[in-house]
Amino acid sequence: MIAVLRATAPSATTLPDGPSPLLLVLGILLGVVALAAVYLAIFPPRPRVSLTRTGPAAGSTPQESRLAGLTTATTELIERLLLQLRSAPALAGALEQAGIRMKPAEFIVLVASVTAVLAVLVMLSVGPMGAVLVIAVAVIATRLLLGFLAGRRRNAFADQLDDTLELMSSGLRAGHSLARAIDALSTEAEAPTSEEFARITNETRLGRDLGQALDAAAERMRSEDFVWVAQAIAIHREVGGNLAEVLDQVGETIRERNQIRRQVKALSAEGRISALVLMILPFALGGILVVITPTYLNQLFESPIGWAMLAVGAILLLVGGLWLRKVISFRF
Repeated sequence: MIAVLRATAPSATTLPDGPSPLLLVLGILLGVVALAAVYLAIFPPRPRVSLTRTGPAAGSTPQESRLAGLTTATTELIERLLLQLRSAPALAGALEQAGIRMKPAEFIVLVASVTAVLAVLVMLSVGPMGAVLVIAVAVIATRLLLGFLAGRRRNAFADQLDDTLELMSSGLRAGHSLARAIDALSTEAEAPTSEEFARITNETRLGRDLGQALDAAAERMRSEDFVWVAQAIAIHREVGGNLAEVLDQVGETIRERNQIRRQVKALSAEGRISALVLMILPFALGGILVVITPTYLNQLFESPIGWAMLAVGAILLLVGGLWLRKVISFRF
């Protein structure tokens, strides 16, 4: 009888170590659907209707879903908190430099919603420590994303600057005034140049001095080349002269600098790609291990030695990232 029970009992080695691939695929699909639902709930698509139909009908009241009402109330609450903490201008400036046309409160609600959904999914599959790690990574990734978008926007502005000066000098030769030439750039140039010159035009129309508006644009874009342009325009407004020829000379200098910048960027491409791979590799490998075997990394979060190893790894990763950034960054 004992032999029969031993033969029929399931072996401990046949128990699955983790969820099946089908469950993992279903979990990923549910996560994607949840993220899409959160995004559509916060920013629903706006149907295009005629202007004659935009007014409400007589005796009708706008109907809002509970989720939309909750989102609106949350956004207003976050706006009041940001005003009390005086953090709204800094976040609004960061979003503007990154080219994201969203209010700070809306951006916070979007990031928090996506982070909450991912944290719940990771907590159900890995544990509470995984959710904490997701929140920390989301905060860091948001800052890095804003910095990356702002840097890409500044680089695009710097690459377009020589063409911008050529268009401005052509407008001046055609007989237009400086204000009209700048206004033409706000419609004829490409983004982000058109956006910045549109802001300069609007600021001057509201009474701000043109030199101050140009200096503010140079500070926003962190462009040393555009500082030269602002200084050349300020000198011309004081002493006079042929501004078109001055802009042509400045544009030629900027064109040569851009050529050198592109050459340096091409020569350092291998180093930048290597740095990116080395920084992403630990997180990618950890994510793959969690997906393949969810319990493989539990010992790192359950013992003091594991926490010490994580701390040392984080410090070494930070030092290595700063060193690689120093190596691949060039100032000229």
